Amino acid sequence: MEYESLSAGDTFDLGEKIGKEAVPGSVYTLIGDLGVGKTVFVKGVAKGLGIEDDIVSPTFTIMQVYEEGRLPFFHFDVYRIGDVSEMDEIGYEDYFYGDGVCFIEWADLIDDIIPKDAVRIEISKDLSKGFDYRKIKIIKPGE
Repeated sequence: MEYESLSAGDTFDLGEKIGKEAVPGSVYTLIGDLGVGKTVFVKGVAKGLGIEDDIVSPTFTIMQVYEEGRLPFFHFDVYRIGDVSEMDEIGYEDYFYGDGVCFIEWADLIDDIIPKDAVRIEISKDLSKGFDYRKIKIIKPGE
């Protein structure tokens, strides 16, 4: 499925919709360049899960856990991962294969360990359509 976002608000709203529909054990990967809106999308997901905390990208901590929503929410940002083996140190399998919802920014950097049933979300800019324009592609396994 492809969506067009004309503003950060549109991106947030689509994330919120995904968060409302998320089920236990869901894993989503987020792919896109710096500044494309991955964290804005994740903030919407958190809102859809009923999380009121301020959501920030865990670039330096790798992962942030939010447990006050309707499902546990595990937000990963693996931009600074040097080697996929570093994910073992944080016990990624407990989160990827647990009962919460995982969102992994820069997931293409750890592609070897992403579950086969993960939903891939690609966010891209097209400046010819405006500074705030984003194309958001959601690819479910098998599509």
